[in-house]
Amino acid sequence: MEQNLEGMVIPRHVALILDGNGRWAKKRGLPRTMGHKEGCVTVEKTVEIAARMGIEYLTVYGFSTENWKRSSEEVGALMQLFRYYMVRLLKIASANNVRVKMIGDRNRFDKDIIEGINRLERETKDNTGLTFVIAVNYGGRDEITRAVRRMAQDCASGILKADAITEETVSSYLDTAQMPDPDLLIRTSGEIRLSNYLLWQLAYTEIFVTDCLWPDFNKEELEKAILAYNKRERRFGGVK
Repeated sequence: MEQNLEGMVIPRHVALILDGNGRWAKKRGLPRTMGHKEGCVTVEKTVEIAARMGIEYLTVYGFSTENWKRSSEEVGALMQLFRYYMVRLLKIASANNVRVKMIGDRNRFDKDIIEGINRLERETKDNTGLTFVIAVNYGGRDEITRAVRRMAQDCASGILKADAITEETVSSYLDTAQMPDPDLLIRTSGEIRLSNYLLWQLAYTEIFVTDCLWPDFNKEELEKAILAYNKRERRFGGVK
């Protein structure tokens, strides 16, 4: 049932944890890879829906630093799916004026995947609509560790003074530099944890958890999350 969002505040930045692909497949007697494939279809639809709603940034947790621990068969299948999806994503981004950005350490991927990521960013950088951010080989602790290393190097070389480091300085060294922090985090499949996702950026983000498995996520589920978001009083640690 479609929700009425008239007069509602649309969050500027929505972050998503796409949970439940494997469970979706298992319920249907399908291999886990089919769940991931269907999950990609849901991502495509969600990008288009979010763009039409006026959401400016949509960030999805595509592949975590911990996901390498999965079986070699599943990781290999995910890499092949990623290769296929990058080609489709370029067409979708071009058709919908979407700018694509990847966060995470891309250096672990094969050369052709790195080139595909670079091409996606390069060929969509001038698009002025929704910014679609994919976190791949991403972990919040890894991101902060990499940022601290760069700050330490800049301090050692005299570019940065330690006593001048502020929260804004730290933010500028993160993968999400120049992006607003998420206003709303949506996690599917009923799991209630951050899973090492955007640990710095989610400090004051409103969290919405749904039992819906990611491949079943749709416009109605996104609208439910936005309605819940509008019922929250965001105080950022202060008192109103």
